[in-house]
Amino acid sequence: MLGIFNKVFDPNKREIKNLEKIADSVESYLDEMAALSDEQLKAKSDEFRNRLENGETTDDIEAEAFAVIREAAKRVLGMFPYHVQLMGGAALHSGNIAEMKTGEGKTLTGTLPVYLNALTGKGVHVVTVNEYLSERDAEINRPLYEFLDLTVGLNLNHMSKDEKRAAYACDITYSTNNELGFDYLRDNMVLYKEEQVQRPLHFAVIDEVDSILIDEARTPLIISGQANQSAALYKQSNAFVRLLKQDEDYNYDVESKGVTLTEQGIEKAERAFNIDNLFDLTHVGLNHAINQSLKAHASMHLDVDYVVQEGEIMIVDGFTGRIMNGRRYSEGLHQAIEAKEGVEIQNESMTMATITFQNYFRMYKKLSGMTGTAKTEEEEFRNIYNMDVVTIPTNRPIARVDHADLIYASMQGKFNAVAKDIAERHTNGQPVLIGTVAIETSELLSSLLTKLKIPHNILNAKNHEREAEIIAEAGYKGSVTIATNMAGRGTDIKLGEGVVELGGLAVLGTERHESRRIDNQLRGRAGRQGDPGATQFYLSLEDDLMKRFGSDGMKAMMTRLGMDDTQPIQSKMVSKAVESAQKRVEGNNFDARKRLLQYDDVLRQQREIIYKERLEVLETDNMRGLVEAMIDEEITTAVATYTTNETAHEWNLHGLEAYIGSTLLPEGEVSVVDLEHKSPEVIIDMLREKVRLAYDAKEEEMTEERMREFEKVILLRAIDSKWIDHIDAMDQLRQGIHLRAYAQIDPLREYEQEGFRMFETMVAAIRSDVARFAMKAEIRSNLEREEVAKGQAVTPSDDEPKAKKKRPIRKEKEIGRNDLCPCGSGKKYKNCHGATE
Repeated sequence: MLGIFNKVFDPNKREIKNLEKIADSVESYLDEMAALSDEQLKAKSDEFRNRLENGETTDDIEAEAFAVIREAAKRVLGMFPYHVQLMGGAALHSGNIAEMKTGEGKTLTGTLPVYLNALTGKGVHVVTVNEYLSERDAEINRPLYEFLDLTVGLNLNHMSKDEKRAAYACDITYSTNNELGFDYLRDNMVLYKEEQVQRPLHFAVIDEVDSILIDEARTPLIISGQANQSAALYKQSNAFVRLLKQDEDYNYDVESKGVTLTEQGIEKAERAFNIDNLFDLTHVGLNHAINQSLKAHASMHLDVDYVVQEGEIMIVDGFTGRIMNGRRYSEGLHQAIEAKEGVEIQNESMTMATITFQNYFRMYKKLSGMTGTAKTEEEEFRNIYNMDVVTIPTNRPIARVDHADLIYASMQGKFNAVAKDIAERHTNGQPVLIGTVAIETSELLSSLLTKLKIPHNILNAKNHEREAEIIAEAGYKGSVTIATNMAGRGTDIKLGEGVVELGGLAVLGTERHESRRIDNQLRGRAGRQGDPGATQFYLSLEDDLMKRFGSDGMKAMMTRLGMDDTQPIQSKMVSKAVESAQKRVEGNNFDARKRLLQYDDVLRQQREIIYKERLEVLETDNMRGLVEAMIDEEITTAVATYTTNETAHEWNLHGLEAYIGSTLLPEGEVSVVDLEHKSPEVIIDMLREKVRLAYDAKEEEMTEERMREFEKVILLRAIDSKWIDHIDAMDQLRQGIHLRAYAQIDPLREYEQEGFRMFETMVAAIRSDVARFAMKAEIRSNLEREEVAKGQAVTPSDDEPKAKKKRPIRKEKEIGRNDLCPCGSGKKYKNCHGATE
């Protein structure tokens, strides 16, 4: 019933009609724009800016502005956007996703809304999945934008702050999604406003939007600092785990990739490390290291999840097949892999700042994106990002033939069939592109082709420097190209001379990816712009996806029918079963991203409060009002703490005297005699007056200018140190919170409530620190702001709950809960200042 309803009231058809009208309106300016000289065409940008300043909106000038850049593209780039590209540009300007097939010219389509929105002067970000594409697209389009009097910036990882600031100050900035997110986090850790590089987030056009907002959204961006040394522990755990046997000492679940010790494994661990109970609190670190070592051995594979280069573990992006330079798994998994591969083990880290891609990109006033494959994830785009997916028609009809899947009983049989198919096509001169899911698969296939003496190029995370050259040759006569996961490459394969007559590019998939979008992207490499082409997927019952979702029954059936490795099944039923498995995986991944977002939303509210407060400190010249307000609140809290009992003779005035002497005023300035026979309100007023006088005297001694800087120094120090501790504590809370589910408690609700309590405690700790430093700190002659800790960008292993990690070692001396409080109150620490920590 719903299917019939959607056919009659297809929202995409309705949207397409609206876009058709806009495209027609753009084309109505064709002759008028063609008649303008270059100078007159350039002058249009200033005219549009003036109209926007005088009250018109970008919607009002959309058709005319599109017509201007369309004409400019013809003159500068020699390209003239088609009708369907105008429709795609209009979809992007309206804040939606334009689904356009490979080869339909997404890069040129993006120039239309980018130009229009850049005229506002608020900045437009063009987001790509890697720096190669950022540099390429900026280089291609720079002459076009500069012709129309717009500035173009390129934001790269290795740039200095000054270079980045200049790039962000441009009308149009090209950048990767990772760099944008990390720059935002770093901007909220700077010590001076002038050090920030980003402007307020206005409008973004995301290329390969599904890769960025879906595939990469399962892992948050993290800036981490160094924590404790742990190399020896991981080496010991690795040596122990190597002796364990699967199904006897530990269980490994292929579907969830979860690894757990069995009772026998736990006993072995206790004997090996000479301990009574592995789950005792004193052995949390050891337990965690063993679990991560198990994960490193059972679920993390060399040349699939990571590679070893020059003695370092380099992460391979599972979606793009690229090496992720400068990125590390968190939670100790990277150290466990380093121990496994016998390379130098680097220190574990603590989280200093973090944000999900979902929450970062939702901060833009307007967001849009382009891709060849987004319709399967439309619900997620609409629910999380408030963007609709609009399928733009192709400029020419698709002539590609997509053959039904061929399923073999074994992996060996499948690869033999793939090699045979490649050999036949290569003999005929037809170019072949083979898509593989993992690096090891591409190398296996490469060795088969080498034996058959078939020359070929191999494109994987180990040699992506030659990527552009390899891809450029992939459509030439007789070329054979093996590539790990073509998703998100953003490169267009053009057919060489005489290839059309041979049937165009043949794309062979050696395995189905767990996401249908990635398979569709691989298919989309053939048949661009109405070219002929063919696609064929080869599967085996031993493939990961088939194993994860039950292929035993089918294997038994093939054996009963006497089918050997040379006979494939070509069945719609099997293909539907594969698609059903993919839908299940996609559903699981959506749930994981949704769960990550729900948890990050708790932190988002807190992050916004802290970052806003911090920005106010950086931007405001005089922070005395805030410092005094914090001191006043600290006085009120302290007096309330020491005068809680109903009768005055039970008040702890000696404790209050000690607290005042250690935190706010010189010792002896306020005695118990001064506090006796006064109500709490009178005590508060008296203390505030004395503190105000002491503060004035301090300012007079230091000079007003230095006092203002001193206030900023202590505020930033307190906010940063407490916020970093809080972020790390929230991260650890997140790792362990799932255990509450065993007590029939909703972990997310618990995380929200516990997180709120922790945040209130952190705010109180900031206030207390500021009050103490403001009144007690001795001012050095070399007064300057200092970073609380150095941070670097890392990649979390995944967003699944993990074992609680060790706390970072603190430099200061720890105070026991039952020790006397150092404030001199005479109370135990847990009943005094420890009560608020």
